Amino acid sequence: MCVVQVLDEILYFGGNDSLVPHPSGLGQHVPLQECIENMRKIVIHLKSLSKKTRILFLGGPSVNEAQIYGTSVLQGQRLRNNEPRRIYSEACLELCSEMNIIAIDRWSTLWEPCLWEQYSGKRDPMCYEHGPL
Repeated sequence: MCVVQVLDEILYFGGNDSLVPHPSGLGQHVPLQECIENMRKIVIHLKSLSKKTRILFLGGPSVNEAQIYGTSVLQGQRLRNNEPRRIYSEACLELCSEMNIIAIDRWSTLWEPCLWEQYSGKRDPMCYEHGPL
C-alpha cells in the first residue's frame, strides 16, 4: 500500500543572499540571478515530490539600518541595507507569481507605516528615520 504524503513547505530567501558582497568573494551574498535560479530549482524539485505539495514563500523583510549600522559595516558600507533587500524581495515575488506560488511580501508590509507617514505628514511611532523596526 502506498500512502500519499502531503508536503507543506515554507521557504525564505533573501535575508543573507542580499548582503553586500565581501571583497574577498567569501560571505553569504548570492548574486541576484543565481538566487532566482536557486529558488526556481527548489520549487521545481518540491513540486516534483507530490502533486499535493503546497509551497509558501516568505519574501525577505526590511532591516532597521540605524540599529544595525554599527555592527555590520565593511569598509564604510552597510552589509545589510534595505535597497538590495527590496530588490531581492521583488525578485522573489515575481518568481512566485510566474510559478503560481503563494508569497508573503514581508518587505512592503513592514514599510507601509513609513509610506503612510511620508504621504500623510503624520509621524507614525513605529517608523524611524532609517526604516521600520
